[in-house]
Amino acid sequence: MEHTTRIAPAEITGIKGALIKRMIEKRLGMVPTSVGVFWHNQKVLFASFGFGGKLEKWDACDEGLKSFAHMAVASLVGCTWCLDFNYFEARNRGLDVDKAREIPRWRESDMFTPLERDVLEYAEAMSQTPPTVTDELVDRLHAQLGPAAVIELTSVIGFANLTTRGNVALGIESDGFAAACGMKPLAERPGVASAS
Repeated sequence: MEHTTRIAPAEITGIKGALIKRMIEKRLGMVPTSVGVFWHNQKVLFASFGFGGKLEKWDACDEGLKSFAHMAVASLVGCTWCLDFNYFEARNRGLDVDKAREIPRWRESDMFTPLERDVLEYAEAMSQTPPTVTDELVDRLHAQLGPAAVIELTSVIGFANLTTRGNVALGIESDGFAAACGMKPLAERPGVASAS
C-alpha cells in the first residue's frame, strides 16, 4: 500500500535488519511501513517490540477483550494502521471478526455484550484528554473481570495509546493487511470521513 509518512522509512539493513525482515515477513507476509520508520531509532523499535511481545503473553484478561480495546483506542485516535492490523490479527487469532469489524461504530452496533461495551467504553475513556474514567465503570469491570484482568486491560490500553498516537503523529497509515486477505472493510466511525 502506497502512502507517505512524515519521516521517510529507512532502509532496513545489516544482519539484524535481515533477521527482522525475515521474521516479520514469515509472520505477516510483508514488512510494515512502520518498521522502516522506526528503524531510524532501533532502540525505540526493539523496546516497542519487546514490550508488545510481553503484552501478548499476558493471560489474566480475555484476548478478544484486549484486542477490541486496542481497536477502540485506534478508532478514537484515528490510527488506521492499528485498526487494520488488529482487525487482521483478530482473524489470525480466531477472534470474532464480525465484532472486530464493528469496533469503529460499537455504540450503534447491537453485536456487543454488556461486558464488551464496558471494555470499549473504558478504552475510550482512558484515551480522552483528560481521561474520563468513572468509578462506576471501573467497579463494573472489576466485578466482571477481577482485579488482575482490569490491571492487564488498563496496561494494554495504555500501550495502545502509545502506539496509536505515535503512528498518527508520524503519519503511519494502514498497510492494507485486512484487504490483502479479502476481509470486509471495517465499519466507519460515525461522523468520520473515510481516510482511504
